[in-house]
Amino acid sequence: MKSIVIGSDHAGFKLKEIVVKQLKEHNLDVLDLGCNSEESVDYPDHAHPVAQLVNDGQKDLGILICGSGNGVNMAANKHPNVRSALSWTPEIAILARAHNDANILALPARFIDTDLAKNIVDAFLSTPFEGGRHERRVNKI
Repeated sequence: MKSIVIGSDHAGFKLKEIVVKQLKEHNLDVLDLGCNSEESVDYPDHAHPVAQLVNDGQKDLGILICGSGNGVNMAANKHPNVRSALSWTPEIAILARAHNDANILALPARFIDTDLAKNIVDAFLSTPFEGGRHERRVNKI
């Protein structure tokens, strides 16, 4: 069973709640680090704790959500063992996992609908890293 940590800012709060429910329906181990409402918060305050747990190997994968996905993605990628990928289609999420061994998915809540977000999450979680020539490239990161 994969262990997942998730976090968002206020712009991603509603979508985060939907994704948490989706993950629990798949019987995944989910740790929700907030935020817990639509009250304004600073995205790094939620992105860094999520990224740290993935960075340290305490959680297998992470999901971060903010308005554009950019802020949480940038914050997460400051951690040396994190490869966070901003994905707005399932195909991008698949390539991020298969070719880049992405371990955090960043979602742009203001630019994707709920059904698309669920499909992106499913694609991210179900795709393994291909290794091979991609491993050499990932190691150069």
